Amino acid sequence: MIYQGKVHKYGRDIDTDVIIPARYLNTSDPKELGKHALEGLDTEFINKVSPGDMLVAEENFGCGSSREHAPIAIKAAGITCVIAKSFARIFYRNSINMGLPILECPEAVDGIKFGDKVEVDTNKGVIMNLTTGDIFKATPFPDFIQEIMKKDGLINYLKDKLGSGGS
Repeated sequence: MIYQGKVHKYGRDIDTDVIIPARYLNTSDPKELGKHALEGLDTEFINKVSPGDMLVAEENFGCGSSREHAPIAIKAAGITCVIAKSFARIFYRNSINMGLPILECPEAVDGIKFGDKVEVDTNKGVIMNLTTGDIFKATPFPDFIQEIMKKDGLINYLKDKLGSGGS
């Protein structure tokens, strides 16, 4: 899949508590969660983000407590893809399960600035900074994860598989 958008760039160790503060965990409504995405890190984030934008971050993005609400909030805020130097393992898995594309690529993080326009091809693992023309290579998603992304998450993927006889 190909995504294109403006970059919002943040630092390292962005934990799930700042991605979606605990006081909002009493709902699983994506629209409500999206209104508070990254509120613990940047109170103006939701006013700056537009549908299709991307997040770029340093190491250990999504560390902290395991909460599916974090990728749901990011996605509902309009973010189509997250690029980081590394992700916390549980956040990585939760993102895939929720249909939020994420790519690890330290070189891209170093070569992309806040406000740059970026195009990402998750099938090929290609990240192009359209502002500078620089191209970076990340590991593309395996076929089964690409299928989960096409269905917008694991639940939809499984519903589709089970609905067609599970094959």
